[in-house]
Amino acid sequence: MLLRSCIKKYKTDTHRAFSPEETLDRIAPKMELAGITRVADITNLDRIGIPVFSSIRPAADKGAISVYNGKGATPAEARVSAMMEGIERYSAEVHDRELLVETYSKLKSETNTIDPRDLILPNDANPVIAIPWVEGYDLIRKEEVMVPASGVFHPLPMDYPQLFRTNTNGLASGNVLEEAVFHGLSEVIERDAWSLVEIVKNTGPLVSEVEDGLAAGLIEKFAAAEVEVRIKDITSDVGVPTIAAASDDVKLKDPALLTIGMGTHTSAEVAVLRALTEVAQSRLTQIHGAREDTTTADFRRQIGYERTKRLNKHWFEDSETRPFGEIESQDSEDFLDDINLMLKRLEEAGMDRAIVVDLTREEIGVPVVRVIVPGLEQSAMDQDRRGQRCRDEIKRHRRLSRAKPR
Repeated sequence: MLLRSCIKKYKTDTHRAFSPEETLDRIAPKMELAGITRVADITNLDRIGIPVFSSIRPAADKGAISVYNGKGATPAEARVSAMMEGIERYSAEVHDRELLVETYSKLKSETNTIDPRDLILPNDANPVIAIPWVEGYDLIRKEEVMVPASGVFHPLPMDYPQLFRTNTNGLASGNVLEEAVFHGLSEVIERDAWSLVEIVKNTGPLVSEVEDGLAAGLIEKFAAAEVEVRIKDITSDVGVPTIAAASDDVKLKDPALLTIGMGTHTSAEVAVLRALTEVAQSRLTQIHGAREDTTTADFRRQIGYERTKRLNKHWFEDSETRPFGEIESQDSEDFLDDINLMLKRLEEAGMDRAIVVDLTREEIGVPVVRVIVPGLEQSAMDQDRRGQRCRDEIKRHRRLSRAKPR
């Protein structure tokens, strides 16, 4: 897989190879091929006013639909985000692909192969059975490598042996391959950071002095709607800016609207924007009822606002403050520079592989990839998969707690 220099031609509210309007012209004719029948503006269902759109895709099951939401600081960005999300999810399905089913012990004797255990398996997983595999490319070692299909496709059909519940971590699309790879790397770094703060219930310092025009404007929209938003720096040892935003609707006091959003980007300004727009998306997902699984919202409403907030107090309690200007940031002009920086930071944090599987569907032509970095955590998404980094973080947190003066 050859990655090339890719200059960012759009850097208003996020970084893209092309503007949202140019992207829209390119992908709108492809929506039907991905099964998307409608794209809806749901912004006005909430009183915040931050743009959120939904793409709707009827499922094969009678009467079932899938809804994919997209966010952005502008309506055009949110519309494109929703459409690209739908294309990602379509491209991540197996469809007509033929998967090789083999045991790891047999396959590793014939080709370069990832040990399934490196993907952090749940306790009940059986890594020695024959499982499906797919070929990827390791950006760090610069070599082709076979990876378990459970870490690539979502969903993986149940007639294939399953290692764990599939998810969308590291699934990303872009105008070009480099843009998709960058977003996939950003997401796996973000989910790792989220997992580490959740495992010890320490969400880092509050971010103050956010004075960027777009981000400051979004914060004002939340405040005007009586929604308190706390911005936190949850950047991990990987060192790529990762920001979380936790919102509390103090007007409605609806436990389902105690939501969080996150953003990871080499540019700290974009990371903040992504966190703020994602928390707005999370609110509208609850309001719109577009969740595939509403169990969490139902449980929260059963136990009530006060108890829900206590259970999630690590997101809403006071902590030390860090001025936004102190967050390390790289605002480059080229996606390849950003990718190389993230690979360097991953290696410095002890990761020795960064695998990309190209999931682009030829009939659609929009680049879609799955990025897998063995060793990075995702327990915040799947509590059954907790790895060494989480265990190390627990030990580190305990040492720091014991060292604090009483």
